[in-house]
Amino acid sequence: MKIPFLDLKAAYLELKEELDAALSRVMNSGSFILGTEGEAFEREFAAYCGVRHCIGVGNGMDALTLVLKAWGIGPGDEVIVPANTFIATWLAVSHTGASVVAVDPDERTYNMNPEKVEAAVTKRTKAIIPVHLYGQPADMKPINAIARKYRIKVLEDAAQAHGALYEGKRTGGLGDAAGFSFYPGKNLGAFGDAGAITTNDDCLAQRLRALRNYGSHVKYVHEIIGYNSRLDEMQAALLRVRLKHLDAWNARRIELARIYCRELADTALVLPYVPAWAQPVWHLFVVRCKSRDSLQRKLAEKGIAALIHYPIPPHLQHAYNSILPPNDSACSEKLADELLSLPIGPHLREDEVYAVISAIRQILTHN
Repeated sequence: MKIPFLDLKAAYLELKEELDAALSRVMNSGSFILGTEGEAFEREFAAYCGVRHCIGVGNGMDALTLVLKAWGIGPGDEVIVPANTFIATWLAVSHTGASVVAVDPDERTYNMNPEKVEAAVTKRTKAIIPVHLYGQPADMKPINAIARKYRIKVLEDAAQAHGALYEGKRTGGLGDAAGFSFYPGKNLGAFGDAGAITTNDDCLAQRLRALRNYGSHVKYVHEIIGYNSRLDEMQAALLRVRLKHLDAWNARRIELARIYCRELADTALVLPYVPAWAQPVWHLFVVRCKSRDSLQRKLAEKGIAALIHYPIPPHLQHAYNSILPPNDSACSEKLADELLSLPIGPHLREDEVYAVISAIRQILTHN
């Protein structure tokens, strides 16, 4: 049995009739950028996240970068980021000219450790970017309390957490603004690059709508120095279709995660820890294993695709290791050596999950 990490073709086939109709609607409209599909998706996704505004942009990293730019963050400023994250979180800060200040994660949740955030705040700190990693929300209440204390902004990196709940409230409305990626592999994925920003801040939303569009609200009238980062009509139409199915697809992921947790509980793997206040949507199902590389290799030999997210922490990447001062990131480095993502997705069959479980138990028994 060949078990892929994520079956993107199946996502299309399940919704083929609806998706094809959406594509046809756009092609027949003759409108491909900043049209009615994008406006409709922005309304629908804002309502889904429980916020007043959604601003569609070209991708998830642009979403983060544009928010920081709209806040006036730049050279001489600092932004607190997790040490354990995909590098896009860091790159967004660097593209503003500001400096990243990394804090090590909570070793149980792998998310930003609130206890380490306050110690990282300086007079130059302008924002905190908690990442809802692997589909589980970061602990936002203490992070927001620190931000209020020092009058700094909170920008959720919600790229992996479409629909996840923190104390019953959806991600995207837990800070001052949030950046989403709709990369095809995400829980709410487009069929190409796409992203969005959500916020309740009317002034921020107004500025972002200009920033994404050459600094213009009115064609050929440019109020600020802007960018070209717009959610195109094709992707917006396709996202509108998939948004209607997001909760059902997340429910499938949740059920598969329950099976993994139940059936692997007595193994040597360290399984995901879920705090009482969190309801993850399991973008990734990540386990820890000291013999991670061997386990991944032996699963591959059995036709099972397990992936590593992320093998090299940002602070050890060449892009950063020559410019950052020494930092206490021991936990992030340990996690990079031990974490393994097992196959999960709304189109992974139950028999395939049990096949993965059986293979893992067999491999660990014979190690």
